[in-house]
Amino acid sequence: MGMIFRAKANKALDRAEDPRETLDYSYQKQLELLQKVRRGVADVATSRKRLELQLNQLQSQSGKLEDQGRKALALGREDLAREALSRRAALQQQVTDLETQHSTLQGEEEKLTLAAQRLQAKVDAFRTKKETIKATYTAAQAQTRIGEAFSGISEEMGDVGLAIQRAEDKTAQLQARAGAIDELLASGVLDDQSGMHKDDIQAELDRLSGGTDVELELQRMKAELAGGSSQQAIEGGTGQAQSQQQPQDTPRFDKQ
Repeated sequence: MGMIFRAKANKALDRAEDPRETLDYSYQKQLELLQKVRRGVADVATSRKRLELQLNQLQSQSGKLEDQGRKALALGREDLAREALSRRAALQQQVTDLETQHSTLQGEEEKLTLAAQRLQAKVDAFRTKKETIKATYTAAQAQTRIGEAFSGISEEMGDVGLAIQRAEDKTAQLQARAGAIDELLASGVLDDQSGMHKDDIQAELDRLSGGTDVELELQRMKAELAGGSSQQAIEGGTGQAQSQQQPQDTPRFDKQ
């Protein structure tokens, strides 16, 4: 169970890992380490500077005690001169100890400075390599996505292809269903409850009867027009006959 869990966790981490983020994190850690080294160099330099100030003060006091001893001897005060020289000897021991510490700190400062310089060069080289790797990874990732999009194996394109396939299948299914219903209605297997649908025979009969009615109406109108023309012709002929007969009916009177 532990092995299975570690395998699952490793696979999940591998999927979630982004090499660019890992490189940026490593670079950030190196910068933090470089900052600590620089801070250490600054601390050692500060300690060295303090020792130098103490050495200057002790050396100044040592010179002052030496002058006091000379003056005491000049004045015949050997006891004061001896006390001044004793204090000067104690200061010299302190000066020697501080000089030893100063040399040690100076050596540590030089080592840390050299280490900081080497680390700075390493960080700069890592940054250049990091940016190169990130650019290469980004280009490879983009090229992979483009290839997957063209080949249709990417997750996004796969979803689009599946949606198109489902739409085409549903469209074909609806077209087949509509065609089947039309065939069943035309064959009379299904009844059209709305009364709007007619079979092909009834449609042809309606078309022929509609054409016959039009022809009959056209013949009737022609007959009416022909009858009207005949009646006018008859009336016209009667009028002309009467006009021709009227002079004959007029009585004639002979001149005497």
